[in-house]
Amino acid sequence: MIKLAGIIATAGGIGFLRKGAGTAAAVVFCIAWYFISIGYIYQALLLVALLAAGIWSATRMETVWEHDSNRIVIDEVLGMMITLAFLPNDVQYIITGCVLFRFFDIVKPLGIRRAESLPRGIGVMADDVLAGVYAHLLLRLCKYFEISGF
Repeated sequence: MIKLAGIIATAGGIGFLRKGAGTAAAVVFCIAWYFISIGYIYQALLLVALLAAGIWSATRMETVWEHDSNRIVIDEVLGMMITLAFLPNDVQYIITGCVLFRFFDIVKPLGIRRAESLPRGIGVMADDVLAGVYAHLLLRLCKYFEISGF
């Protein structure tokens, strides 16, 4: 089970990159998302599945690595999906969403850092969930107010 947990936690091995693994996972997800077109129900199901798989795999892998190891990037994948879910599958949304998500994930404002301190896999995933929610809300505001062509 450790092997499966490692594959999930590293998003298929992306987490083994020496530098920028989180950004690489986010960008790979963005590219895949652009080419995948699934309905809102399937997006919701995939979000729940990624959250559950992420909590499980991060919890398992912290027994091998440290808590919230840089190798664990499934949280970035989930955060990007939260950022882009239920919005138009458009390059402008994807690029802007990626920049916003990485900003919130790196700077960790508005309670994101506190969420990171939750125990085990929940804490690993929680900060990226919040970063994704904040980025998603900003994209929604851009869409609502038709800012910069949204």
